[in-house]
Amino acid sequence: MQLVLLGLVMLNLTPVFGATLNESYSDDSGCPLRTDIYQYTCPEAEAIIFSWVEEAVSEDSRMAASLLRLHFHDCFVNGCDASVLLDDTQDFVGEKSAAPNLNSLRGFEVIDKIKSELELVCPQTVSCADILATAARDSVLLSGGPIWEVQMGRKDGMSASKEAANNNIPGPNSTVDVLVAKFETVGLTLTDMVALSGAHTIGKARCTTFSSRLQRTSDSESPNANIDFIASLQQLCSGSDNTNTVAHLDLATPATFDNQYFVNLLSGEGLLPSDQALVNGNDQTRQIVETYVENPFAFLEDFKYSMLKMGSLGSLSQSDGQIRTDCRTINKF
Repeated sequence: MQLVLLGLVMLNLTPVFGATLNESYSDDSGCPLRTDIYQYTCPEAEAIIFSWVEEAVSEDSRMAASLLRLHFHDCFVNGCDASVLLDDTQDFVGEKSAAPNLNSLRGFEVIDKIKSELELVCPQTVSCADILATAARDSVLLSGGPIWEVQMGRKDGMSASKEAANNNIPGPNSTVDVLVAKFETVGLTLTDMVALSGAHTIGKARCTTFSSRLQRTSDSESPNANIDFIASLQQLCSGSDNTNTVAHLDLATPATFDNQYFVNLLSGEGLLPSDQALVNGNDQTRQIVETYVENPFAFLEDFKYSMLKMGSLGSLSQSDGQIRTDCRTINKF
């Protein structure tokens, strides 16, 4: 574990589009995000987070994708402020019951464990939002993916929005136009959208999220239709009660973070309609997919860069946010 964390410090990689990965970012309010924010206040922070994520992923490899998804769903609603972790209260309805999150998001207990230990070691120091960003990076690393230095210094939000979660988070049946629009709304580009979609190289999805894919059974419906693949999905989801039946987002290397997801798309084996749309619905996104198939390094570099961009999303000033002592509730003092 120490060697892994040392590697993070020593990284000085440059993504395809030229921005240095270890440069400082700012959220939308101009609050600086830095890699050394806890150097003196909580030097054990990253090691503590890594150890809990490592344990969780060793017990359930699917948890890596779940923790990565938590960060994604958090950042698309009012920025990366850990609002996705808040439970419902008498004052507001949280985001956990929003359509993109209900019976879908997992890993809340892992975040609870991390936060509990951090509060013992360095009380009211490490934000829940920073925990989510770091746990997402560690999940990718533990799945065989790339490493990068996480920019930290986020504050935790003091409210949540179920409505924004319903409206802002891209859905599994989204067209390319819808995906691009939702990413652009938060300041992310078309290339960011394709690169971040590559997170679907790990994890699983319920049959209910890709039911429309089950109907595409002829080449006339899609130039990339893969009849054998669709038939296998139909068989998997044929039970009378398939609510909890899940399929791998990447059948070839389901627990390994690599570029296989993009290889699958060119073979017509994208699980979600929004996945397959990247090669069927837009020439620009198809060209990026083809680039990532031919050059895995380009994907990994773009993914790291886009994760840093997404992780910098936010509108909280230092006075608007707080460091929650419990990630599920707002501080009362």
